Amino acid sequence: MTLLSVLDQTPVIDGHSVADAIAATIELAQLADDLGYTRYWCAEHHGLRGVSNPCPEVMLARLGSVTKRIRLGSGGVMLPYYSPFKVAEQFMMLEALFPNRIDLGVGRAPGGDMRTAQAVAAGAYNRGDIFPQQVADLVGLMSGTLPAEHVAQGVLLQPQVETRPQLWMLGSSEFGGLLAAQLGIRFAFAHFINAHFGHQVAQAYRERFKPGNEAQPYLAAAVFVICADTDEEAAALEKAVDLRRVQMAYGLNAPIPNIEQGLAQEYGERERLVIDREKPRSIIGTPERVTERMLTLQEQFEADELVVLTVAGSYRARLRSYELLADAFKLGA
Repeated sequence: MTLLSVLDQTPVIDGHSVADAIAATIELAQLADDLGYTRYWCAEHHGLRGVSNPCPEVMLARLGSVTKRIRLGSGGVMLPYYSPFKVAEQFMMLEALFPNRIDLGVGRAPGGDMRTAQAVAAGAYNRGDIFPQQVADLVGLMSGTLPAEHVAQGVLLQPQVETRPQLWMLGSSEFGGLLAAQLGIRFAFAHFINAHFGHQVAQAYRERFKPGNEAQPYLAAAVFVICADTDEEAAALEKAVDLRRVQMAYGLNAPIPNIEQGLAQEYGERERLVIDREKPRSIIGTPERVTERMLTLQEQFEADELVVLTVAGSYRARLRSYELLADAFKLGA
């Protein structure tokens, strides 16, 4: 059985408000809980008009109150901005509220442009220079194994509860995979960012894994998927994705294009080259075509589960995509 999970960026579709986007996240989390998805992750971004969640830890508290069994987590917290101790406190509080349901996924990307990153970090964004030590500190805080000379050694980490969040490393390169292997934690590779060589990163993670926070390696592949009832619907949804890729290539900070905008857009040769270059990052089609490609990718990665990111030009289409996937993979069985 293939385990499927959800990665949500709380997208703001053109013609909708941020309030609409947040309501859509809550609705999708409830649907995923009902359909049998394993976990629901919220991404952290800053200063972007197309995505609207700068603080996944806050959103997770809301989602926990309206779901029953699905795991909830960050996909991920951008750790270079923050104190590992404060992040540990936040996720220990979430674990106290929703025992055995919380994932703490961390990454080193800024989640926005460099000017925004400096604003978030009060001018001290470190571009990930101390990230490995920060992750090691999180592992030590959660496991009670901080070195004797560490500034937080002996400091009470609140709230004191019996269970702990699952720790995850998120990455799109060998750096994240090898760090996760060295620290003995779970690893999620972002195929939706880097569609090339990910299976090699996954292999290196497994081969170099040292038991630590986890006794054995555990790997997820995060993939961009849109599943539609018909080829025609899939093609229309893909047009909006194409437009979004072009906007990103040109550095345009804009909401997610809706279906009508995607269908109406015309492209020159340069834009078509961008679209063709980015195609491997997406899996779009009917359930039969989509599941075949997802299973092939899972086999290539030897992935323990797949985390599905769906950013579509319609909130209804996004919900339908997750419904179709749940049915195709028999999640409720």
